[in-house]
Amino acid sequence: MSTVRAPRKRRWSGPGFETFGSIFGFVYTFLAGNVLLALANAPLVLCLSLVADPAAAWPFFLALSVTIAPSLAGLFAAFRSLNDDGGAVTPVAAFLSGYKRSFTRTAPLGVAAVALLLFLGVDLVAIQSLPGAALLLPLIVVAAAVTVSLAVTAIAGVVLLPQARLKSILKASLYLVVQRWYLSLAMLVLLCIIVSAALLQPVLGIALAPAPLLFVIWSNASYAFHAVLRTPSN
Repeated sequence: MSTVRAPRKRRWSGPGFETFGSIFGFVYTFLAGNVLLALANAPLVLCLSLVADPAAAWPFFLALSVTIAPSLAGLFAAFRSLNDDGGAVTPVAAFLSGYKRSFTRTAPLGVAAVALLLFLGVDLVAIQSLPGAALLLPLIVVAAAVTVSLAVTAIAGVVLLPQARLKSILKASLYLVVQRWYLSLAMLVLLCIIVSAALLQPVLGIALAPAPLLFVIWSNASYAFHAVLRTPSN
């Protein structure tokens, strides 16, 4: 005689403490990162909130953006700490430590990038009345895009490879920018969203937009660097 067994009740396994800790770590890092970015670039943020048409004074605001590079390194250091420590992350301490440790290399890198962008911007304005403007315009735009992509990728490389020389990081970054052009294109799109948000709503845009989008940029750059490091040399 066969016995009929009662069906077993399935127990629902909800999110555990580690899941909530990880979510809190991301939210806390993003909120703290936006605040720290605003404080580290206070002159730029203040002028954006006071000037009605920042685009008309783009050279002035581009010059003020020299402070972005070290603060970006600090934020990337906080993201790296988030990946290493999870829910126990301390974004403020990681940001300040990364900012201080990377300043001597990222600050000159930021100055060089801003100087080159200023040069390209002045050239772009100057060639508007020239007959060959249609031919020179794409070259200037591509050069500006490569400059921004190279600078951001190199800043990520400085955080990921603190012992490497800046010259080696720049070479590797240029290779990654060209070889993984689709990641560079995604980076530029995300950066354009951040800039647009900052121009349209300086306070709200800077308070909400930068950190989550920069985390995507950091993740792509980190993946690209680690993929190259894992590739065996011939």
